[in-house]
Amino acid sequence: MSARGRSYRYVGPVELKAAVRPGSCGCRISSAAEFGDWIAGRSATEPAEPFTFVVGADGVLRLAPRRSEHVACAGGAMVLSAGEVGFVREGDRWAVTEVSNQSTGYCPDTGSWSEVARALDEGLERPSGFTHEVVFRRCPGCQEHNIVREDDFVCVFCGSDLPETWNVDPTA
Repeated sequence: MSARGRSYRYVGPVELKAAVRPGSCGCRISSAAEFGDWIAGRSATEPAEPFTFVVGADGVLRLAPRRSEHVACAGGAMVLSAGEVGFVREGDRWAVTEVSNQSTGYCPDTGSWSEVARALDEGLERPSGFTHEVVFRRCPGCQEHNIVREDDFVCVFCGSDLPETWNVDPTA
């Protein structure tokens, strides 16, 4: 855990992390003005769907187009959270309409919301929590990563019971 919260290392396919180019990462957004500049450079249709986001180890939000890999958005580094975020224009400002921890590369726990909230509070209106929470677990039997649906803590790959607490990264 960092001083801010749990850090998540990339646990997805190694070939995706290997493809991350040095110096490449999502756009750093630390204020409403920076977000305004960034969103102004997007196509008119892009804001209609969520963007890829990470909260870096420094606590700063980074954004990339939706189909970007989270590990590329993070520049291959550890994160405090990752997922997808959608925005809507409300009058003269932008607000977050939806935000999830849906990142199968980092598999952040739902408790990472506090880091997302802190990063979004730098000038963007936001909901009070994830609008879509994803529960990730690693199977102790077959070691596969699972998404828990409807509180059914059973591995979809081998049928083993999954733990109640987050365990995706065995080194965390």
